[in-house]
Amino acid sequence: MLHDPNRVYVFDTTLRDGEQVPGCQLTTPEKIEIAKELEALGVDIIEAGFPISSPGDFQSVVELSKAVSEPIICALTRANKGDIDSAVAALKFAKRPRIHTGIGSSDMHIKHKFNSTREDILARAVEAVKYAKQFVEDIEFYAEDAGRADVHFLAQMVEAVIAAGATVVNIPDTNGYCLPDQYGSKIKFLKENVKNIDNAIISVHCHNDLGLATANSIAGLQNGARQIEGTINGIGERAGNTSIEEVVMILKTHQTLGLHTNINTKNFYELSRMVSSQMRMPVQPNKAIVGSNAFAHSSGIHQDGFLKNRENYEIIRPEDVGFPDASIVLTARSGRHALKFHLERLGFNLNKEELGEAYHRFLTVADSKLDINDDDLLLMMDKQQLA
Repeated sequence: MLHDPNRVYVFDTTLRDGEQVPGCQLTTPEKIEIAKELEALGVDIIEAGFPISSPGDFQSVVELSKAVSEPIICALTRANKGDIDSAVAALKFAKRPRIHTGIGSSDMHIKHKFNSTREDILARAVEAVKYAKQFVEDIEFYAEDAGRADVHFLAQMVEAVIAAGATVVNIPDTNGYCLPDQYGSKIKFLKENVKNIDNAIISVHCHNDLGLATANSIAGLQNGARQIEGTINGIGERAGNTSIEEVVMILKTHQTLGLHTNINTKNFYELSRMVSSQMRMPVQPNKAIVGSNAFAHSSGIHQDGFLKNRENYEIIRPEDVGFPDASIVLTARSGRHALKFHLERLGFNLNKEELGEAYHRFLTVADSKLDINDDDLLLMMDKQQLA
């Protein structure tokens, strides 16, 4: 699968991990609608569900497999034959099926989740990959809680599952615990110490419990990972997953990283709105890339600099992510330059003295209103011309 060493594959789990948010369950038709938009966005893999978990999830994987043709369709399982059999059945219509199986890798999970030993967990991991490989060529293995796992045991596990047939190894920071340098070092250690690591793609799956999911994902890519897993709007259980739009735009903005994706970034804004609406999960206004304020400027100093040259305060163009044009929001902190910009837009060309008068009137209005719209400006100018 890996032919371009600088290509980053995008694995979207909005419809699986993202849907685990309480109250955000989707119907199969809603999932299909989002899946078609993810296909148009250019994601490489869509994780369609966890087939054994419910009849609804099983059916969603079946129907998504029929509805989209370009992306790989992935089904999640635990490391047991029943889960894998269910995934195989659900993927029967997939043009490019993938089974995503795995087990805990940290001593915390081995002892307190599985009540087991490292040796037993290793054997179960290998057995699951070998069993799944009989039915599907493309096998991704997740080493759950890898963020807190002993790196030497993790390397042993990764080497064993690649030898058993895994094509992708997922190194999740399941609890969002790692600092970026720790997580990056973990990926680097695997890259340098697992002898068959070049036979698989390393994938990063980071959670946002400490607000570090995007930073950790980038650290993983900088150290040799070539697949990122995330969701639209960063949704997901607890504090959410890595936000796909953030990682993709970081790679696009920082060309010196030398990494690229096949994502059509102009589709981000509309897809973000669709996911927000269907999952009844509002996007916070200050959310990077797709939040309603992401391209809004209200500080007078910023507005002045933006109007002189937008690159003074914008590193991403709104149109690059399909966002309606950048807005100069008028508030009590706006300056004369911003007011002049809006008045000219409304057809008022004022000289310096007139602008000074208008600005004093504007500040009086702005002190009593949170933000000023066109009607407020028109009313203000009517009063000025009558005065």
